[in-house]
Amino acid sequence: MELSTHGAVGQLHYSQWVRDNHPEAIAGFYRVLDNELQVNAQGGGDTNAPQIKVNPIPTEWYHTHWVAQQTISWLNSLPADKDWFCWMSFPDPHHPWDPPASELHRVPWRELDLPDGYVADKSKREKILDDKLRHWRGWYDGTFVSNYEAPAHWVPATLTEDQVREVNAFTHVENELIDEAIGDVLGAINARGWANDLDVVYTTDHGEFQGDFGLLFKGPYHVDSLMRLPLIWRPAPSLNITPARVSAPVGLVSLAATFAHIAGLEKPSYTEAPRLPVDNADAEKLGHERVLTEWDSVLFGKLVHLRTICRDNWVCTAALDGTMNKAGEGELYDLANDPLQHVNRWSDDSVRSLRDDLLSDMWANLPAQVLPLRTMDAPV
Repeated sequence: MELSTHGAVGQLHYSQWVRDNHPEAIAGFYRVLDNELQVNAQGGGDTNAPQIKVNPIPTEWYHTHWVAQQTISWLNSLPADKDWFCWMSFPDPHHPWDPPASELHRVPWRELDLPDGYVADKSKREKILDDKLRHWRGWYDGTFVSNYEAPAHWVPATLTEDQVREVNAFTHVENELIDEAIGDVLGAINARGWANDLDVVYTTDHGEFQGDFGLLFKGPYHVDSLMRLPLIWRPAPSLNITPARVSAPVGLVSLAATFAHIAGLEKPSYTEAPRLPVDNADAEKLGHERVLTEWDSVLFGKLVHLRTICRDNWVCTAALDGTMNKAGEGELYDLANDPLQHVNRWSDDSVRSLRDDLLSDMWANLPAQVLPLRTMDAPV
């Protein structure tokens, strides 16, 4: 196992490699912590967007390239007839946004459209936020930070349209570099003669606002910006499975069972969801009816507890007692008619029976809570 994070600070393998081989590149990365050891809010780039930095590092020294090359080296160390499993994880796309400066020409930020989820009209934007659970507006105003990775000294209400464009341009560059790195790895796999029997699963651990609702970063906000993730399962070509897009709700909790299935193993008893389906008929057979999401944070004494179900093109979130929200409050979105989740229908009497049915289904299917709860020893 070799590890990398978003920069060259710390004791992980990539950081050590940079220090040993290219120490002059260390200062090019964004400084994640400020002088108070808090998440840095310093701006950069052309727009002074938070956690943006133009990084002079050569592409071949950047962590995306390093991860791919380390993966290729490991694969090339294996016997040709050995079965293997490889978890290759890129630090990007992620804040701080500091990809190699030489690659920024790929996506000129001034030419980008604003994302559909960005609400340009300030009064309309704030009305949408005020219709959600109260911790949303607290983050927007900079008064309630409930995720350690978000800079506490930055106020999202100050975010400008050009800052959204520049953040997204840097993100797109990071994604393009990942795309090319994966291509390099797949090329190496093909050269070893393994490609026809290789399953590839591609996904990420969370989303990013990227300007949706006038916000950046992430936290306890259960909407598509953060919960609807890229997820591709490319079964081995030798299996001749017809490609399909699955519309049923699925979640990353299915990955463990999927890996076991690919390896020809029985579903492990500890898994909490069936394997991923190959099409909608398979999804129905496997019971992919709903996806459940939980959030519990106690960061610096600011409590947020959410329980969410996604089913039948609706997303329903129930708040538990916390610093800004109370049990009995929540959010309800109709994804078919309100894909941007601007209209919270939690208190809409016309869909109350649907809301109550979703809540009953959620409470009935949530895994049992393991008690006693562990205490928080550190913020992250």
